[in-house]
Amino acid sequence: MFSRRVIYGFALPLALLGFAGYFVFAAVQGEYGVFRRVELEAEREVLAAELALLTAEAARMRDRTARLSDDNLDLDLLDERARLVLGVARTDEIIVE
Repeated sequence: MFSRRVIYGFALPLALLGFAGYFVFAAVQGEYGVFRRVELEAEREVLAAELALLTAEAARMRDRTARLSDDNLDLDLLDERARLVLGVARTDEIIVE
């Protein structure tokens, strides 16, 4: 029916098309593909936002720690912490729960 030359004439382009299709698929969907890059960028943005929150929290904690140190004691902060931890109130205060 078909000669070998015709079969080989279709086989090579089909094989090359298959390889090209595979590489295009891998470039888009693969481990290092375009979709994975988009996922990693979104994850990077989420982690950067989380880092900013944690950095601000660490700065706030450093500030409070410095204000409670022996060298620079903030009496208002000490009073606030003692009330919170010990559950203490002055006699002239009204407690609202």
